[in-house]
Amino acid sequence: MTKTLMKNKRTKLNRFQLYILYFFLFSFFGWLMETLFAIYNFGYFVKRGFLYGPICPIYGYGALMLILFLNRYKKNNFKLFIYSSIIFSIFEYIVSYCLDALFAMHWWDYTHEFFNLNGRISIFYSFAWGIIAILFINHIYPFFKKKINIILSKTNYIFQTIIVNTFFIIFLVDTLLSCVRYLL
Repeated sequence: MTKTLMKNKRTKLNRFQLYILYFFLFSFFGWLMETLFAIYNFGYFVKRGFLYGPICPIYGYGALMLILFLNRYKKNNFKLFIYSSIIFSIFEYIVSYCLDALFAMHWWDYTHEFFNLNGRISIFYSFAWGIIAILFINHIYPFFKKKINIILSKTNYIFQTIIVNTFFIIFLVDTLLSCVRYLL
């Protein structure tokens, strides 16, 4: 068989396409977690996140950072905790700063939290990111990876690519529309 014919007979998503799926899955679960936390705190639904849709990209990017860069520490929870706490605190600070600089808005404010830095990060959430990273790498990601692989093995490749591409296009459009909304 020629290489072109073999490419057309592809039956599995490539690594990049899988990362897109993981991004959307964990962005949605991040949004859900944020929404439930807000309902618990305020007693009613509060729209969470930057985008119109039900995803918080910061969680999707965080999940990808864990999968790509910190997964190697799954056998060493202490290193995973320390590295995750530091990396995600820096990441959270940078994202907060950029959103503030671009849109003059705050999506979170830790000003009243103990040991915070400019209200953008706090020691409590840094600690939480370390714990969440351990749970994510050792339990959440392996569980969802297994389930996604089962679903993908039973799903047509063309349908898989349509879903991935549709999610990607929706994300781009949502990001563009959200940026326009906050810039006007």
